[in-house]
Amino acid sequence: MSAPANNPAETPVVAIIGGGFTGASVAWHLARAVTAPAQIVVIEPRPKLGQGLAYSTADPSHRINVPAALMTMDCADEGGLQKWIEAARPDLSPGTEAEGGGLFPQRGLVADYVSDNLAPLLASGQVRHVQSVATWVHRGERFCIFCQDGTELEADLLVIASGHPPPGIPQAFRDLEGSPRLIADSAQAGRISQVAAEDGEVLVVGTGLTAADVIASLDRQGFQGRITALSRRGLRSRGHVFGYPESPSDFATRPARSALELLRNIRAAVRLDIGAGLPWQATLDNVRRDGPAIWAALDLAQRARLLKKLRVWWDVHRFRIAPQVAGVLDRLIDHSRLRVLAARLLSAQQDDTGLWVEWRTRGGKTGRERFDRVILATGPAHDSILHSSPVLASLADAGLVRPDALRLGLDVTEGCLAVGSNGQPTPGILVAGPLARSHVGELMGVPEVTAHAELVAARLAASLARAERSLQDADL
Repeated sequence: MSAPANNPAETPVVAIIGGGFTGASVAWHLARAVTAPAQIVVIEPRPKLGQGLAYSTADPSHRINVPAALMTMDCADEGGLQKWIEAARPDLSPGTEAEGGGLFPQRGLVADYVSDNLAPLLASGQVRHVQSVATWVHRGERFCIFCQDGTELEADLLVIASGHPPPGIPQAFRDLEGSPRLIADSAQAGRISQVAAEDGEVLVVGTGLTAADVIASLDRQGFQGRITALSRRGLRSRGHVFGYPESPSDFATRPARSALELLRNIRAAVRLDIGAGLPWQATLDNVRRDGPAIWAALDLAQRARLLKKLRVWWDVHRFRIAPQVAGVLDRLIDHSRLRVLAARLLSAQQDDTGLWVEWRTRGGKTGRERFDRVILATGPAHDSILHSSPVLASLADAGLVRPDALRLGLDVTEGCLAVGSNGQPTPGILVAGPLARSHVGELMGVPEVTAHAELVAARLAASLARAERSLQDADL
């Protein structure tokens, strides 16, 4: 990575586009790692750094999906979130402590934890928060960044820490975009509240974590209607168990070279662990731990095959649901107020009575029913990231970034350096967090994001140190 090229009188500037958990963590680690003068600027429209999409929700029913003791923004400080809760003693929503073990607080507390860590750096000016949206970047001698509110700034190093793109709209609902009966973005809390007050027939498209959040939110707000949750496989996120010892399974020493071999290895390890009295969760914990080695051993074709055939199964076992939310889903199913369908959408039409949706089940049967509202909860449309983000589109148009071959995010090399349209690393641009996962592998959970943020910060600090030494040598 090229070092910053600055006038000796200038302080190098590192601009971080995106101030959710990833961007805030990069800023925090960089501020602690730099040995040379540097200004760190985080461009984030939300009022608090660390929020992002995941942790900006204020809904009490939206909880973290792992115990607080497993979350931290510093790999050297195991259980950082739990320790912060014990020290800061924030108000915890009722039912935060799960039966059997662990705190599963409302997700907004994660942003409070990150914000508290960053507060001294913001107060000192070492980190600056530009509360706006970056819309366009031009590269000259430095990077010129233009923001939605008219702010313009220059930077020597640029970090792309953008959050997840908005969800896509399934083909069956494309002609209904803009209909008041269709909620295309489940993050719109006001519209979810409106649905909760109507007590009608609701279709939730998706059955994963996002759908679980929607259903738990509707239930908390007193919704008394009936909910149908539909996805192609009809898979719900699996739950937690507590207090089990570590599995001896090892997927890194001799990693699988194909998706099929990996599947066989995991199944064999699960059988051995269950025979030894361990739950399958113990095995999957080690799959996650060994994720970088597993991903690195697969060629591009096998990575693509893994994503096509196994990703949905990995997601529901890996991204486990908070026990409190799982309890809501179980209760609604037991009372026949929630059904989960495995089916493929065929069409949707609107008339005066509502939305008529047609589907075909995995068994080949077709169904058609009327719904008062349809809520899309299919998750981010990662393959459309360059189209949904103006600032990334400007970088792509300039040939400075390109999508990765698997359409998971951006192409990177060496773990965090952006790759341009010429196939070569782009000097001065780094990618942090989930957008780099095509190269890194598992990069969706907080532990992995934290480790990657530390890597990016270390690369930035090293570049700044090299630039400082060059200036000192020039003065000699």
